Amino acid sequence: MNTDQPWLTAESEWRAQVNRVRAGQPLRPSAWPGGARCAVALSFDCDHETFELGQGRAAIGRLAWGEYGRRRGVPRVLEVLGRHGVPATFFTPAVAGLIDPEALRPIVAMGHEIGVHGWIHENNSRLDRATERDLMLRSRDALERMTGQRPVGHRSANWDLGAHTIDLVVELGFSYDSSLMADDECYEIVTNGTPTGVVEVPVEWMRDDAVYFLFNRDPATRPFTPPEAVFDIFRREFDAAFDEGGLFQLVMHPFVIGYRSRIWILDQLVAHAKSRGAVWFATHADVAAWAWQSRPTLTAPPCSPSIGDAP
Repeated sequence: MNTDQPWLTAESEWRAQVNRVRAGQPLRPSAWPGGARCAVALSFDCDHETFELGQGRAAIGRLAWGEYGRRRGVPRVLEVLGRHGVPATFFTPAVAGLIDPEALRPIVAMGHEIGVHGWIHENNSRLDRATERDLMLRSRDALERMTGQRPVGHRSANWDLGAHTIDLVVELGFSYDSSLMADDECYEIVTNGTPTGVVEVPVEWMRDDAVYFLFNRDPATRPFTPPEAVFDIFRREFDAAFDEGGLFQLVMHPFVIGYRSRIWILDQLVAHAKSRGAVWFATHADVAAWAWQSRPTLTAPPCSPSIGDAP
């Protein structure tokens, strides 16, 4: 791309950039398990201290803020999920797990999924292919050693994908990714015009608690939306998904949502979802598996093992 004068970029080049990673066949099931009206996929990015470390910084106060997510945020989240009896997916940078492996055990013991979220919450868009591949493998292997389960899902830190990120997700046999935003519903990822067999469980900034609550000194951001307004946004997103019979996917962070004045958002959102009728609460891995298995053409994925199988 001509970064200084993008209008001078040749058509062949901008088309190649656009087609590098695209949304392929839609994977919106015609029905959800148990006759549910819609699916709810809750996720928690356990960045903890790596939110600071991944930026190459180690400010004591910021590290303590990340530690809060592990000490107080995760237990509060687990209490709410346990009380409602719903599963979730916890995307965890490997270093965040290595700092205190014991903290992962209650998550796994309650039946929740652990997904890959980088080595140290690094920015993949700044990495060469070899480095990114090494970190992705190390992350998956470290989480498997700590939890006894091989992660099948990948989420790029900050949703900053590099030119090779999705190719590596395919190559390393992940069943699904959850870093892209091309749809409200699941879809098959296509790279350079070739279907990959990898399911995308799409994210969106408006369905992320950090957008509304996260405070940063550099870059200087002081976003603050009242908790009631955030709940209203999330509730409206769910209600629309329920009315459409689709997927409601949500991203939260224990060091953001896990405060006394905010955890009620999760509690009441789950309660509201249940009040609407039959809803399938599932991990991202289970949603991806159901979406893939429910597609019209039941053939094996060309580039990855069956959803849920360890590569």
